[in-house]
Amino acid sequence: MESDLRSIGELARDSGLSVSALRFYDGADVLAPARVDPRTGYRWYAPEQLADARLLARLRRVGLPLADIRAVLGAAPGGGAHRVLDAHLRRLEDGLADARRELSLIRRLIDQRENPMTTAPAEHRFTVPARALAEALDAVRFAVGGDPELPVLSGVLFDLDGGRLRLVATDRYRMALAEVPVDAPDGADASGASAASIVPAALADAVRALLGPGAGEVELALGGATVRVAVDGHRIEGAALDHDYPDYRALVRLEPVHRIGLPAADLRAAIASAPTRSLPSGPDGAACEVAVLAVDESGRLTLTAPDADADTPGALRVAVNRDFLLEALPAGAPGQLVLELGGPIAPLAIRTPDHPGTFSVLMPVRLPA
Repeated sequence: MESDLRSIGELARDSGLSVSALRFYDGADVLAPARVDPRTGYRWYAPEQLADARLLARLRRVGLPLADIRAVLGAAPGGGAHRVLDAHLRRLEDGLADARRELSLIRRLIDQRENPMTTAPAEHRFTVPARALAEALDAVRFAVGGDPELPVLSGVLFDLDGGRLRLVATDRYRMALAEVPVDAPDGADASGASAASIVPAALADAVRALLGPGAGEVELALGGATVRVAVDGHRIEGAALDHDYPDYRALVRLEPVHRIGLPAADLRAAIASAPTRSLPSGPDGAACEVAVLAVDESGRLTLTAPDADADTPGALRVAVNRDFLLEALPAGAPGQLVLELGGPIAPLAIRTPDHPGTFSVLMPVRLPA
């Protein structure tokens, strides 16, 4: 009955939301009033909407994005609301871990600023298997940037985080990451170690040249102004790039809609023979050959022409730079790959199931309307 309706002020008071927030969520199609006065535009809410408003207030407090709030409130019982919340909790936990790392670095920078004559950048020494480091360098080297106006991207980031070393390279259009297990020297505990250095491409290539089939352990020293590398009696060192590397962690927390496994050789052959279209994209707006990955409702992947009909119901189409995609495939990989696609403008990830910490991310190409 109309007499049971709550005014917008009453609902605000009882739910913990402000009147302006209720107006916003009405306009965003999240919580529409049961009735709007056609003359005054005043909003009235049904009694059962109070529970949704209280839930909305709590979702808002934990920072759930608007699209996810809409999904939770609109979900049927057992329809995925808990999955949305679990994904948000993972994002919050990852963000907290990132914040702790950044605050640790900030503390060191403050110490250096307050004690410039006595405080030197901390240098961390550790060892890694030569073969694993060689594979990691091979997996990321192709993505190193070459834009002289972005010198920070002209090297490989060596990011030591506890018991793992992550190598990262990006030119803004693709990103490659690889993980290497770490051993601290003399049996020390490496779980709390944290350091990062941007290794210039030339120095990274020199390190790779030392990592032949018979190489053993590699000793690395990171975090200071100089990167030091020793392997089998050979030592090389060079200045690290003095820049702040972009925060790559947020860019690799993908939430794919489709995960598609297929043999690497089959994917490489399909890409090489796929129809393409030359479009301006990539560095300096240069033309590149664009191919389109299409996923139908059954999850089947095909490569289609960029000019093909895009109106197939339920189909997902992701346009990519064909050459970038070929370079992102592990060289000579004989086994399975996993493609992760989230949408036509979401990054595309290429993973190797046996090496979950080593993968590549490509930014899609926007097709002209």
